[in-house]
Amino acid sequence: MTSPRIALITPALADANNGNWQTAQRWARLLRPWAQVRLASTWQAADVARDEDLLIALHAVKSAPAVAAWRAAWPKPVVLVLTGTDLYGGLDTSAATLAAATRLVVLNELGLAALPAPLRAKAHVCLQSVPARTPLPKPTRHLRAVVVGHLRACKAPEVVWAAARQLSADDAVHIDHIGTALEPALGVAARDVAAQCPRYRWLGGLAHAATRARIQRASVLVHPSWLEGGAHAVIEAITCGTPVLASRIDGNLGLLGTDYDGTFAPGDGAALAALLRRARAEPAFMAHLTAQCAARAARFAPAAEQATLRRLLDDCLAEQGLP
Repeated sequence: MTSPRIALITPALADANNGNWQTAQRWARLLRPWAQVRLASTWQAADVARDEDLLIALHAVKSAPAVAAWRAAWPKPVVLVLTGTDLYGGLDTSAATLAAATRLVVLNELGLAALPAPLRAKAHVCLQSVPARTPLPKPTRHLRAVVVGHLRACKAPEVVWAAARQLSADDAVHIDHIGTALEPALGVAARDVAAQCPRYRWLGGLAHAATRARIQRASVLVHPSWLEGGAHAVIEAITCGTPVLASRIDGNLGLLGTDYDGTFAPGDGAALAALLRRARAEPAFMAHLTAQCAARAARFAPAAEQATLRRLLDDCLAEQGLP
């Protein structure tokens, strides 16, 4: 049987070093034993000559031109992957693209609830994956928190800064903040906070492997976003034995579980500072969060993600009478 030909469209390629690129790269790798996968930043009418069987598009807003061009060319399947900005703020502006999709994919277990009822029938949950890693020893003389996320408004860096300003030397909490300043004013603010708070460091953008190593060695990962589709950094932490302190939003709870105890109200820097102090002062609390994360880790195994993708795409192709 001929391998299906798949166009995988992601507006963010390798130079973006963000979650969309990590998803696209990983999916291409997981699908290639079964399909021919072409990674690209868009799909245009001229690409019709490639005679591809299925389009996977990440990001409803940014991939809308690609989906529209594909639909104008033929009725072959479209799988549309919804990011956080799609799911929790962009649904109204993406109605035509959502309607054009054969299947919708959300990346956290609570994502289906954010969709209008008519769209849920064609929507599926696909949790992202990373290989499990052996936990590494954590600092003992202080608590090392790592924050991973490019500096932009939806990632709520101001919450981290508010917490940093409330922490004193006696709290023995150090914060490393990883991410490129996609909004320049936030880079200026990060430098100002670092100058005022010696235990806060903004490290700028780092390569994925270096970021992953820092998550693995950190005491906790802090994830304060206002909205998320299913943050790769949270999954990295869960699968390498680093507990998480996260904003209480569906995109985080849909990975960590609705009963997860390491959460704080979105935007509440004081609550984050209190959680960081508690994590430093109470080993039993840290052990509890670590156990909660460990209980979720199997959900993010590469084999589970690969099986979900394969079932989803097989169903799409079979419905269209394609191989």
